[in-house]
Amino acid sequence: MDPTVTAAGSQDYVGDPRNDDVLISVNGELAPRPEAKVSVFDSGFVLGDGVWEGLRLNGGRIAFLDKHLDRLRDGAKMLRIDIGLTREALVARLFDVIEANAMRDGVHIRLMVTRGVKRSPYQDPRLTVGAATIVIIPEWKLPRPEMLARGLSLFTVHIRRTGPAEQDQKLNSHSKLNCILACIQAMEAGADEALMLDDRGFVATCNSTHFFIVRNGELWTSAGGYCLGGVTRDAVLRAARRAGVPAYEKDFSLFDVYAADEAFCTGTFAGLTPVVKVDGRAIGDDPRDSADASGPMTKRLRALYKALEAEEARGR
Repeated sequence: MDPTVTAAGSQDYVGDPRNDDVLISVNGELAPRPEAKVSVFDSGFVLGDGVWEGLRLNGGRIAFLDKHLDRLRDGAKMLRIDIGLTREALVARLFDVIEANAMRDGVHIRLMVTRGVKRSPYQDPRLTVGAATIVIIPEWKLPRPEMLARGLSLFTVHIRRTGPAEQDQKLNSHSKLNCILACIQAMEAGADEALMLDDRGFVATCNSTHFFIVRNGELWTSAGGYCLGGVTRDAVLRAARRAGVPAYEKDFSLFDVYAADEAFCTGTFAGLTPVVKVDGRAIGDDPRDSADASGPMTKRLRALYKALEAEEARGR
């Protein structure tokens, strides 16, 4: 992997040559990155039929691990996928691959579970043979510091987040096509990420992160019916409320976004990333630190979030 290759958006990261030979767990067997493979008949490859979690390892402990495993379990139940492991066995498998790579800090982990191998590339779950496929990819990944320094630019795309009657957005499935199309549209508009609305025109989420605004000392995020039940989103809300910051999950429109004092995105990988522009409009009026484009409330919330993360991280 070329460490000089760069992308954009909150998911962009600092390249690390150690990832070229990282060991990956495929159904409990460890393989070097170039040799880690699944079948072309796997449900995840053929149909996007699976669920996944992104995890963060710091100090040898995984942040909010139980929350992530709850969401994985709930998604698997919805899809009627039998993970085939107890929670503790899955945790043990996670830490087996972490320890095999001698990892401790600055690590992002992708945990993926698909329905398994199909007899034929067709959607009917009854054509699945054998057990679920479980893949764990740990990588040394740190967010690019310039993303914090310059902040994100968002573009509101025409692709909407669907409601539960179409595909429930709380399902963290392998199929992310609507998010990819939204990302493409934002990219073509010269933005870092897409801001996505729900089918009523209210702000829902970004294509790969959750979205918050700060107005008059209050923290707002979407009502939650049209976005993933974000673990970092939930942690920020809990940390804010514990500190006495008024925090609301509510419907709001672009009118409220354009006039916000601050805005930021949240995600497991980068935590809280400041948003400085939406649809060409600058967010907030205060001058920002050259090393951190975050506003004062965003900085405070980041510290509160990190404290909660340390409290709720879990080791083996």
